[in-house]
Amino acid sequence: MGCVALAGMVFLVLPGLTQYAQAQYAPQSLQPEAEQLLALANEARAAHGAGPLHWDPALAAAARQHCLRMAAAGPIAHQYPGELDLSGRAGEAGAHFSLIEENVAIGPDPAAIHEEWMHSPGHRTNLLNPEVDRLGVAVVASRGVLYAVADYAHGVAQLTPAQVEAIVANLVRVSGVTVLRDPSSARAYCAGQRGANEPSFLMKWQDADLTHLPQALVERLASGRYRQAAVGSCPAENVEGSFSAYRVAVLLY
Repeated sequence: MGCVALAGMVFLVLPGLTQYAQAQYAPQSLQPEAEQLLALANEARAAHGAGPLHWDPALAAAARQHCLRMAAAGPIAHQYPGELDLSGRAGEAGAHFSLIEENVAIGPDPAAIHEEWMHSPGHRTNLLNPEVDRLGVAVVASRGVLYAVADYAHGVAQLTPAQVEAIVANLVRVSGVTVLRDPSSARAYCAGQRGANEPSFLMKWQDADLTHLPQALVERLASGRYRQAAVGSCPAENVEGSFSAYRVAVLLY
């Protein structure tokens, strides 16, 4: 068996399958087999204390396009000449994420592919990674074997600036600080400009996770020194390819 790992992407060829190159090429996408790999992955994750993976149609579409390309090429790879890389393929398909990984393989059936992934360190790490929560799988039958692609990601919701501000504002209100309705000053600071009113404290940050505030801001809010806050969102900076993140500013008065 051969195995290669590159930047979170690993692939393998199961033993006894070198004859696939001589068999007739007749690719056929197999959805039940793809869903079986999702179920097997979630069984393994539950057994190892990792959260479940949720099916992501955009990741599945990206995986299918690459899987068809693998079946056409014969030898499996993570990227072929003229093809986008993993993040580019997923982004083009409509996925939004802060982390993405990929396993590819050929094998006789989904159970065998899953078992080999579980017994290969790179594949196992991707499959059991507690940081990923979404999965798209494609399985294509060709040349007498199955080609499989599994794209794992930590999903990021596609939110408007107003939605980002509403989420962060709710987190700020927990401290008892009143959030101003007008976000213009905070949006200006977020974009690197000066607002009309100078705040007593300003925090800007960028993250894909909006479930909690930065610890330094939490401590400021807990101090009881501030009565009002403004929350602003602006476009993320220095985000490569199709990765997603949110840039936010909170002004305290």
